[in-house]
Amino acid sequence: MERKKLNADIPGSIALFQSVMRSFELKRKLYRTIVRGRGLEFNGFREYTPQDDAKQIDWKASKRANQLLVREYIEEENLKIVLIIDVGDNMVFGSTEKLKCEYAAEVVAALSNLILTSRDRVGYMFFSDRVKEYVTPSRGDKHFWGFMNTLTDASLYGGVSNIEKALEFAMKYVDHSVSSIVIISDFIKLSQKAKDDLAIISKKYETMAIMIKDPLDKTLPDIPGEVIIEDTASKQRILINPQIAKKSYERYTLEQEKEVKKTFRERGIDLIELTTDKPFVADLAIFLKERSKMYQTVVI
Repeated sequence: MERKKLNADIPGSIALFQSVMRSFELKRKLYRTIVRGRGLEFNGFREYTPQDDAKQIDWKASKRANQLLVREYIEEENLKIVLIIDVGDNMVFGSTEKLKCEYAAEVVAALSNLILTSRDRVGYMFFSDRVKEYVTPSRGDKHFWGFMNTLTDASLYGGVSNIEKALEFAMKYVDHSVSSIVIISDFIKLSQKAKDDLAIISKKYETMAIMIKDPLDKTLPDIPGEVIIEDTASKQRILINPQIAKKSYERYTLEQEKEVKKTFRERGIDLIELTTDKPFVADLAIFLKERSKMYQTVVI
């Protein structure tokens, strides 16, 4: 019996993201912003040239040498990146063409392909109320398409999302040789324990977060009448009038979103928010480009 698959265009999302990435300077330069400062070996100094960015100047070394110097690094190969992906009930939701999980699958496909075509290794972890699967970083077509087959398998999804379980597992079982961790979720709820674990994770690994949102995560539809909404965790249902509850709902979701962004900012974790009503390729590429400006370094 054939398994039901998500409505996710894996080849199309990869092709679009590759085309957008090529429109920016260098793909590997942007890619390395994912693992900034990790996987780079200091190789010494060289004299500053007009082609270099002034931000690259090492002022202490320049003062000692009495000339402008920039640092050079050698890239290590075979870096390992782990993607931690939320497959809980909260991701099986949507008011646009794609459910959050389907949209996230396309983002994950594009990002993991970028990692693998950059000669590095990608691993993955799926979680909801528990860690459902963890595969250590590897590479190759067989590994990638095995990942994609699992990612798009509809039976994988479901259960109350508990990011604490994923972070605890990562701290215990993700190898120290891993360079970077990327967490993909809607981050609807973050307990204090999860916030504490994120602080530990971000010190141990270069960490990035991709927040996937549906428009209904931010506002209620402007429709007459009443609707029933259900809490996926408690299964409690309430009857509401969207026109009456709209302002209160928007105020609550905005405060919640601000708290999540503050949590990541205070822990030094870069966060990008993507919404299912807008293509992700340009926003994700621009996000990486901005990171490259912030953490620019001379690489040879």
